Amino acid sequence: MVEPFPLIEISGSPFERGRQYGRQAALRIKRGAAHYQAQLARLSLDAEGVAALVRDYLPVIEGFEPAYVEEMRGIAEGAEISFADVALLNARTEILKLAQRPKPREAAAVPDEPDGCTGLVALPEATEARRLIHAQNWDWKRECAETAVVLRVRREDGPDVLTFTEAGALARSGLNAAGIAITANYLESDRDYRRLGVPLALIRRKVLENEHLALAMRTVYATPKSAANNMIVSHCGGIAIDFECAPDETFQVHAERGLLVHANHFVSPVALSKLRDTGIQNTPDSLYRDLRVRALLEPQIGTITRDSVKAALFDDFAAPWSVCRPPRQSLADNLTASVAMIVMEPALGLMEVAPLPALNRRFTAYHLEMAHSRAA
Repeated sequence: MVEPFPLIEISGSPFERGRQYGRQAALRIKRGAAHYQAQLARLSLDAEGVAALVRDYLPVIEGFEPAYVEEMRGIAEGAEISFADVALLNARTEILKLAQRPKPREAAAVPDEPDGCTGLVALPEATEARRLIHAQNWDWKRECAETAVVLRVRREDGPDVLTFTEAGALARSGLNAAGIAITANYLESDRDYRRLGVPLALIRRKVLENEHLALAMRTVYATPKSAANNMIVSHCGGIAIDFECAPDETFQVHAERGLLVHANHFVSPVALSKLRDTGIQNTPDSLYRDLRVRALLEPQIGTITRDSVKAALFDDFAAPWSVCRPPRQSLADNLTASVAMIVMEPALGLMEVAPLPALNRRFTAYHLEMAHSRAA
C-alpha cells in the first residue's frame, strides 16, 4: 500500500515554524538529506565539502529573504541535523550542479537527472464549475515518495500557505489563502549555471507568501536564478501565465481556449530564438506529454472537472515514457517515477495529492481556509 503524504502544520516566528516543521517531519527530512548526501558522496564530496558550498550560497539566500535562513535553522534544530543538510534540501539542484563542477559556468555541461513534470491549468471558462483548476505530475526519484510532505503554514504577516514539497524544503507546488497557486517544471538551457541565483524552492515559497498576484508574478519574472526553470502561476479569479525562465530572462506562454499545458521543453518562439534548449536529450518524452494532455482535455473544454484533469494526467501512452510515469530506470540510471499527482482548486482552498499515481489512484484531500471565506 502506498501511504499518503503526511500533513505538517506550522505557525509562529520563522525560527519557531522551522523547529515545528523539523520535529514533525524529522524522519522524512533525514531520509531526504541522506539520499542527497549519498549522491554527493559519489562525487567525492563529504559533509565539509557540502558545508563549504552552502557557505558560498548563504549570502544569496540572505539577500533574497533573511527569514528563510532563520526558518531553515529552525528546521535543522527540530530535526536534529546540520543547517548545511537543510540548505541542501532547499537548493539541491543548484548544489548538486556546483558539486559536479566547482565553477558555475562549467556545471551545465554535466549530465544530471532531470526533475521532470507535466503541469496544466484549466481556466474558469474551460471548467464545468467555472472555477480554475491547477495541476501537475511531479516526476523525480522514486525514493522521494517516502520523503515528501504537505506543509500548511499559518502566517501572521501574510496569507497562509499550503504546499506539497520534499520534507525540509520550504515549498514546491501549492496555493495560498489569497487564491494564488504555483507549479514548476524542469527546463535546461545553454545559459545555465553561469552565476549563483536564488534557489528555486525559495522563489516558489516567496510566490506563495504574496497576497497580490502582481507581486507573485514579479517574484518569478525578476528573481535571478542559477538555471532555467518553468513556473506556472495562477489566480482563482481566472488568470494563469506560464513563465519559461532562463537564468537572466523570462518568457511567457499563455493559455489557448482556456487551457495551458507545459512539460519540460521550451515552447515560447521568443525563447527558442534566443537560447538553446539543452534538456530534451534527457527528457525526450516531454515532446509529446504536453500534446497528449491537451488532446485529452480539449474535447471537454467548458466541462472540465478535477476528475477530467486526473484522467489526463493518468495517461499511460508510450509507457513507461508516459505522462504518468511508472517506476523505471532513467537515462541517468536512477529509479524514477511520477512521485505525486497534485490537483488544486484554489478558489476552494483544496489540494488533492496521490503518491506514485502510476501504482496508486487514491487521493488525499488537504484544505486551506481562504481569505474570502474568513471575510464572509
